Amino acid sequence: MEQTTVRQPPPADEDDVLPELGSPAWLHHVDTFAATSFWSVARRLPAIVREALSLAWQANKRDTSAAIGLNIFAGVATTFGLLATSTVLTELFAAGPTPDRIKAAVPALVAAAVAVSMRGGLTIAAGWAQARITPQINYAVELRLFGATTAVGLAAFDDPGFAEEMDRAKERGMTEAASIVNSSVDLFTGLVRVAATAAAIAVIEPILLPCLIVAAIPSAITAVRMARREYLAMIAYISRRRRMWLLGSIMANRHTAAEVRSYQMRDFLLGEYSRVMQIQTGAEMRLIRAQTGTRTLGAAFGGFASLALYAVLGWLLVDGAIPLAAAATALLALQAAQMGLNTAVYATNQLYEDALYYGDFRDFVDRARERAPEPGGRPVSGFEEIRLDRVSLHYPDTDAPAVDEVSLTLRKGQVIALVGENGSGKSSLAKLLSGLYQPTGGRISWDGADIGELDPDSRAAQVAVITQDWWKFPFTAHQNIAVGRRERGDGPSVTDAAGAALAHEMIEKLPKGYATLLNRQFKDGHDLSGGEWQRLVAARGFYRDAPLLICDEPSSALDARAEHAMFQQLRRRPDRTVVLITHRLANVRHADQIYVLHHGRIVQHGTHDDLVGAGGLYQELFHLQASGYLA
Repeated sequence: MEQTTVRQPPPADEDDVLPELGSPAWLHHVDTFAATSFWSVARRLPAIVREALSLAWQANKRDTSAAIGLNIFAGVATTFGLLATSTVLTELFAAGPTPDRIKAAVPALVAAAVAVSMRGGLTIAAGWAQARITPQINYAVELRLFGATTAVGLAAFDDPGFAEEMDRAKERGMTEAASIVNSSVDLFTGLVRVAATAAAIAVIEPILLPCLIVAAIPSAITAVRMARREYLAMIAYISRRRRMWLLGSIMANRHTAAEVRSYQMRDFLLGEYSRVMQIQTGAEMRLIRAQTGTRTLGAAFGGFASLALYAVLGWLLVDGAIPLAAAATALLALQAAQMGLNTAVYATNQLYEDALYYGDFRDFVDRARERAPEPGGRPVSGFEEIRLDRVSLHYPDTDAPAVDEVSLTLRKGQVIALVGENGSGKSSLAKLLSGLYQPTGGRISWDGADIGELDPDSRAAQVAVITQDWWKFPFTAHQNIAVGRRERGDGPSVTDAAGAALAHEMIEKLPKGYATLLNRQFKDGHDLSGGEWQRLVAARGFYRDAPLLICDEPSSALDARAEHAMFQQLRRRPDRTVVLITHRLANVRHADQIYVLHHGRIVQHGTHDDLVGAGGLYQELFHLQASGYLA
């Protein structure tokens, strides 16, 4: 086997300067949590727990009641088990022959066994109910989030603040919804266990209750310190772990493999990975030392506390203040209390952090609801005329408008072309026409009615868009076309639409024809070339069969024959209005009206012959392209 030899980088330490990575959305609250003390977290717990219980109650009332109630009953069983154990020990330590003592202890022994069995069964049942809540909460919050993200207008995704909030809600806020419920139940379980043991000691020998609390304090402090130290260490590791992940994804990725080999990047990438790994390994070793020290101190103080408890128990036994059975039961109760405290402390840390991210999710959904278009309005079924009157569009955080006081009219059956150089505003104007964006100035009307008065869903149903920036949906070829209008009951069939886009024969040659899954990540998946995908996207637009068809560079990846057929098809429907955006001006010669845009404004408009004869930008661009075909 060939041995990998990599030139070792110089020794690395924490002071090595590594390019800083921006914090991902799922770490938005780490600084807030890191700067918050455990006791400050504890003070906010009641409000957080109320919200978690409300969320669980909405998901399933029965399972929520079962999870809480069964944990309470399990705590009661713990109390009875300790009381029964105390009775068993009392009978065994009583005076008299050993057979008589064992016989007298049998009822209490049976009661203890029943209590332990009941506690085990109730704990399992409580876990079953708690586990059932999780998928139901996930279902509810995921549906709620994606219902919000699909309802907002496209402009929301251009707002950096909205995009950041969406990423936080999606990456962690959504997943933490079930987590805050689980952490709340864990916190409740730990507290019930502590309360159950305290109740048993209070019944058996009240004087031991303060001793039990004092002996448990070192374990609680150690648990708090351990949880905080682990969390703060995790924050420090995040940037390095992300860098290692990025480097690893480059070295083991089908899409990067060709360039990694072409540019001989292997040694560089392995060296960088090794460099970061040295820093990460050293940090983990330091954490292990620190954790060991914390555990050692916690064990030492816990040992002293236990020794003090044993001394108090011994003194009380010698003095005759308590029986030996009560002292033995107190030791068992101490162990149970320490386990409950550890559970409660870890749940408290986790619950507070999770609640911060769930708050992001809740706030995002509320704000997204405000940005969704209002339903209702006048229904639309086709149009005769669409008019734009001094329409403008400003994108967020930009100084110049993408569309600047544009006025034009589209009539039924026309072919309208939008041409111009890159960045002239053609695609932005098309998005205004399609309703994907609302104008920031001016007015758009359909047959005289302002678009704000129309029902947004029925208006959107009148528009089909064939875009140059398509997404490769991981569906079958049939589904990729049929999503153009899933609920349709009339119009062209899927095969008719594919034939119009010159995609039918291509699809028939696929391994399973129209049933071929178009994604190689899945079993038996297949992929298409860029031109083949563009034909499929065009078929989706034709299948939609809308009165307004907007084509934004519909042939950028097509060969000459397919491109010619595409534009022939666009002119085949006399009742359909076509808005055509293309840099290939030969394809717009037969358009009814050509609008030339420059810096968001219309600088020329007319037919091809008019614009060529008038001179100006259109003539310049057309002659530049035509010169490439001349000797």
